[in-house]
Amino acid sequence: MSQMITAELVDLHLDLAADSKEAAARTLGERMAALGRVTDLDGFLADVAAREAQMPTGLDGGIGIPHCRSVHVTEPTLAFGRSAAGIDFGAPDGPADLIFLIAAPAGADNAHLSILSSLARRLMDAEFTAALRAATTAREAAALMGGEDAAEEAPEPQVEEAPEPAPGQPEAQPFRIVAVTSCPTGIAHTYMAAESLERAGLAEGVEITVETQGSSGFTRLDAAVIAAADGVIFAHDVPVRDKGRFAGKPTVDVGVKAGVNRPAELIAEVRDKAERGEITEAGAKPSPVEAAGEPGEGYGTKLRKWLMSGVSYMVPFVAAGGLLIALGFAIGGYKVSDAPSVMDHFLWTDSGSWAALLFQVGGVAFKFLVPVLAGYIAYGMADRPGLVPGFVGGAIALDIKAGFLGGLAAGLIAGAVVMAIQKARIPAPLRGIMPVVVIPLISSAVVGFLMFLVIGEPISKLQSALTGWLNGLSGANVIVLGVILGLMMCFDLGGPLNKVAYTFAIGGLAEGSDGSFKVMAAVMAAGMVPPLAMALATTVRGRLFTRTERENGKAAWVLGASFVTEGAIPFAAADPLRVIPSAMAGGAVTGALSMAFGCTLRAPHGGIFVVPLIGNAFLYLLAVAAGTAVAAGLVILLKGLRKQQPGSPEKTVSALDEEKVAVAV
Repeated sequence: MSQMITAELVDLHLDLAADSKEAAARTLGERMAALGRVTDLDGFLADVAAREAQMPTGLDGGIGIPHCRSVHVTEPTLAFGRSAAGIDFGAPDGPADLIFLIAAPAGADNAHLSILSSLARRLMDAEFTAALRAATTAREAAALMGGEDAAEEAPEPQVEEAPEPAPGQPEAQPFRIVAVTSCPTGIAHTYMAAESLERAGLAEGVEITVETQGSSGFTRLDAAVIAAADGVIFAHDVPVRDKGRFAGKPTVDVGVKAGVNRPAELIAEVRDKAERGEITEAGAKPSPVEAAGEPGEGYGTKLRKWLMSGVSYMVPFVAAGGLLIALGFAIGGYKVSDAPSVMDHFLWTDSGSWAALLFQVGGVAFKFLVPVLAGYIAYGMADRPGLVPGFVGGAIALDIKAGFLGGLAAGLIAGAVVMAIQKARIPAPLRGIMPVVVIPLISSAVVGFLMFLVIGEPISKLQSALTGWLNGLSGANVIVLGVILGLMMCFDLGGPLNKVAYTFAIGGLAEGSDGSFKVMAAVMAAGMVPPLAMALATTVRGRLFTRTERENGKAAWVLGASFVTEGAIPFAAADPLRVIPSAMAGGAVTGALSMAFGCTLRAPHGGIFVVPLIGNAFLYLLAVAAGTAVAAGLVILLKGLRKQQPGSPEKTVSALDEEKVAVAV
């Protein structure tokens, strides 16, 4: 902190040079520019003004904190000015006499947090601000803000101790509050509101825990802490992330400045709501990544969510890259892979050049598969701090040819390393730089060491052996693999087992082998069968299905043709014991036939819309049709054997089942 503020950056007579917030920012900015910390003063002041336009930066108690991130700032800097006349920064209680101009380089979140960890929270201390008002020299003021000769911690408010409980009576529990603070830039108000709420809670005898959703990500409150809370305070100017965690509790929802200026009122308000039993309905449903690995879940469930979080972010790269590569082959033929770089040779009127362009762009997209997979597995485990080691590990896996399996291992290792580091007890002044400096540094080094020197080579050999096994499959072995993949795709209709088979297939696409293309073809063909089979069955024997199911059957034609296996879920929800076995049988037939026919597919998705890109397309469609017919025939047979209920044949499922179908849709 002492390096960010020096005597040259202090103006104790700011009112002599400035009578407005714009003039104050310019005067303090000029001091920064004179020291070489701002390269373009006008550009920097424009960034300050843009931040000020988002929300006034004046706070109660005579404080103004104009601040911004700017490309015109060379290093994190704090300038301080004192105005006897006061300058209006939009605070409710009037002009500010203490003005702090915070300048941070663009993208340097560690700089923001370093400044805020030692300044923003101290601004909530009346003794600290009083000392600044009493300072007689610029050097004295700079020393106070830099922490020199300053007390380690401001004295905490005294809380009247609760009387001892009478013998035999349970000990009284304090009122518990969880809070979330956030502001548009995540620089100042986020942390000042947190400090203000914590101090007010201490003074009121309330146990309060704050989650700061700042510019470097956030560490979610423990689920047990949220569950035990009696109330919730949201002090924010940007959407609260993962808001659904706090549903069902008394909640006060205000802007972040209210958390800074009137924390005691917010605490009183949430206590009143709790006494009245006023709760908040369920908030937005958490995303798969945000909900991944919640405390209390089994390890297997957590592991599945972590892996699926990586897959969910990887699939768009797979789709874009795979389709571009497939289009390149479709237009330019299989020799397009040998075409020179379009940077060196490109003819606007030559279709071969355009094919090469599509192929090469798709190849670049494919290079992201393994790093993205690893990065977002780690993200699912440890939030944003896991991204850097995850991506680094994934890139190493790609570099050492460890492939898809290496990406899985790198992501899990990166997430585990970050989670272990986060459990360490860190001194408060260092917590601000942990997510953006210390954690990425240590975790990347550990992951790199393990991937390069410990597990990388064995995984690379395993990946190579797996690719060789796929390419060497023939005869009955190919058919057995097709059956297994078909069963997996149709067992849970888009659930975990389905995703395992699909992930196995798209992981192989990155290898570019003929065996991998056959696997992709079998997986997509089998995945099309369940909704197509249900659509066919409702068309052929509609009286066996409810009106709702017949309507769903019409949509299932399109969903099945588009390779959306989930299109069969409404039917499975209403009658799982008949629909799921029938779908599995059809999927097994299709998978086996696709592999036996030697069908190949270079695109990871698309259904019938990528038929021109399929090897042996006619036989591929025949395999899909055969499996669809088998599944539809079985479901019609099983439903027909069911004992009919009295009355109209329309009543083949209970009212409760019909309601389930509607909900599933």
